[in-house]
Amino acid sequence: MFKEKNRQKLKALLGDWPVRGEISVKKWSEEEKDGYILEVLQINIDGYDSLPAYFAKPTEINKPMPVVLFQHSHGGNYVKGKDEVLHSSDYLQKTSFAEQLTGMGYGVFCIDMIGFGERRGKSESEIFKEMLWKGQVMWGMMIHDQIRVLDYLQTREDIDSSRIATLGMSMGGLMAWWLAALDERIRVCIDISAQVDAATLVANRGLDHHGLYSYVPSLLKYFQTSDIQALIVPRPHLSLVGNHDRLTPSAGLIVIDEALTEVYEKAGKRENWKMIRYDCGHIETAAMRGELCAFLQANL
Repeated sequence: MFKEKNRQKLKALLGDWPVRGEISVKKWSEEEKDGYILEVLQINIDGYDSLPAYFAKPTEINKPMPVVLFQHSHGGNYVKGKDEVLHSSDYLQKTSFAEQLTGMGYGVFCIDMIGFGERRGKSESEIFKEMLWKGQVMWGMMIHDQIRVLDYLQTREDIDSSRIATLGMSMGGLMAWWLAALDERIRVCIDISAQVDAATLVANRGLDHHGLYSYVPSLLKYFQTSDIQALIVPRPHLSLVGNHDRLTPSAGLIVIDEALTEVYEKAGKRENWKMIRYDCGHIETAAMRGELCAFLQANL
């Protein structure tokens, strides 16, 4: 009850959302790639917007498959968006997540977030300001889209809706743990280079290392970073971070790890929380890729 009360309080900070309506989907194409099948989709939600999407799936499907909802990063590359799942950004491992995860038997789903890929056109700052005037929060609307994607995934007969994970790096990792905190349909959460303790970031004068998109009015009156992620407990959560990543100050990593270790221990699920620190900056290393694949295989 306490957890759900906090979840509703958190949602209330995310601004006005569209009235939930019907979802319609158009499949633009389906083609076989190297080792997987790629669907190119357009998901129309709530009569307010359409979400360009990719769904990569194994070539051999004999039963409903588990799915990883991939969250693309920011990196200042507004053109790339969902294409990151097919063609890795420079700071990710060369093997794409579409290739890696379909080879492990998972479906992989990804949309263009607001302002990226096929949804670009207005600048991030323009979107942020316009939404604020309308009573919306940009980050809240980005999360809203992902929740509606979960609604869509549950309608597909080829997907095991009880086995949905989410993962991403940087902005994508931030989206992964926010989404997992707000929606229990996410069974496994993996974030890479995305553990930002807000109080530490403020103390380190690091706010300008991050874009406007994720700033939520009044958030720190009620929640610190670990408070939000505590809503994921007891579900499995893996966090992969770099000790030399200026976007995620090292002192803040300690704060988050200690807080989440405590709440997972109280829930009797200490094994479901792992933060692993690497001597690197804002990148995904080969060791990180190996660790996240093993975590998915063990928990999804």
